[in-house]
Amino acid sequence: MPGERATLNPPGAVAKDEPAPISGGSGGGRGLVMRRPQRILTGSELFVKKYRTEVAASASSCVSTFIAFPLDSIKTRMQTYKFRNFWDCVAQTHKTEGTKGFWRGSLSPLASVTLVRTVSFSIYSKSKVTLSGILQPVFGKNAISPPNTSYKPLNPLYWFLSGAVAGGAITVIACPFEFTKLSSQIELLMARSRMGSMADPSRLAGYEPKGTFQSAKSIVQNRGFGGLYSGFHLHFIRDTLGTAMYFSFYEGGKQLFTSSSGTGPLAIATSGGLCGLLSWVLVSTVYPIDSAKSIYQRDILTHRPGEALPKRPFRFFNRRMYRGLGVSMARTCIVNSVFWSTYEFIKRKVDSVA
Repeated sequence: MPGERATLNPPGAVAKDEPAPISGGSGGGRGLVMRRPQRILTGSELFVKKYRTEVAASASSCVSTFIAFPLDSIKTRMQTYKFRNFWDCVAQTHKTEGTKGFWRGSLSPLASVTLVRTVSFSIYSKSKVTLSGILQPVFGKNAISPPNTSYKPLNPLYWFLSGAVAGGAITVIACPFEFTKLSSQIELLMARSRMGSMADPSRLAGYEPKGTFQSAKSIVQNRGFGGLYSGFHLHFIRDTLGTAMYFSFYEGGKQLFTSSSGTGPLAIATSGGLCGLLSWVLVSTVYPIDSAKSIYQRDILTHRPGEALPKRPFRFFNRRMYRGLGVSMARTCIVNSVFWSTYEFIKRKVDSVA
C-alpha cells in the first residue's frame, strides 16, 4: 500500500521496535516508524538461548561447588572418622595434608555436579510441564496451574514429584562420581588408620595420594565397574527425597519472598540458601541416610572384595548419624545461595542477548 513498507526479518534476527502508525503532513497520510538496524544472532548465541537452563546450571555449579568444597570435605571426614569437633578436623587436615588437602578429590565433584545439575534441571523442568498437564484435569484449573503461570494451591505437588523424578534419575550418573570423591577425601585417613596412628602425621610424610582418576581406576580394578555403584541403594533414597524437597522449598521460597516489584537478588539468595538447608534438616530422614551411605562406602573401601562387611544398625535419631550436620548445613546454605544467585543471573543475561 502507498506510504507503507514491508520488512522481512531474517532467521535469527531480533526486532528491536514494532512498527507504529504516525501522523503525516497535510494530507493526513500514514507511515511507519523506521526499525532500528537488526542484529542477527550468531550460532553460539542461538544455542545458548535455546539451552539457557542447561548453560546456567552447569556454569553455576562449577562456581558454587569450588567455593564450598572444603566444607564438604570436612563433613565427609567427620562422618567417617572420629574427631573432637569441627576445628579439630580442620587442624588435623591442614597439618597432615596442607591447604590443598581441603580440595582433595574436588575434580570428580566439579565434573559430576556440573553434569548432574545440568541433567537434573533439564529433567525437572520437563517433568513439571508433564506432571502439571496430568494433574490439572484431576484437581482442576483452580487448584493447579502450569509452570510459569500464576500460583495455585496444589502446585507444590508437582514441584515435589518432579524433583523426585529428577533426583532418582540423576543417581545413575552421580553415584560413581560421589563414591570416587569419598575415596579421595578419606584416602589419607584410611592410610593413617592402617598404620595404627591417628596422631603422628610424620609417618605419612612419604605417602603419595592416588588422586581422583587413580582412585576410580583402583576401584574398577579391585571391584569391577559395578564397584563404582557401591551404596547405590542409599544414594538413590537420599537423592530422590532430597531433590524433591530441594526444588519444592526453592519454588516455595520464591513465591514467599517475591514482592510486587518482582523477585530480587536477595530473595533468590535467601530462597536458595533455605532450600538447601531445609531439604537436609526439616525432614530428619535425609541426613542420617547420607551418613549411612558414607559409612557404608567407607566400609566397602576398607575391606577386601568379598569380605563380609560389619553390620551396623541404622537408627534415625542416633547422635552418631548426625555427626558433621552443622558443617553440612553451613555448606549447603553457601552452595545454594551462590548457585541460585549465579543461575538466575546467567539466565537473565542470556534472555537479554539480542
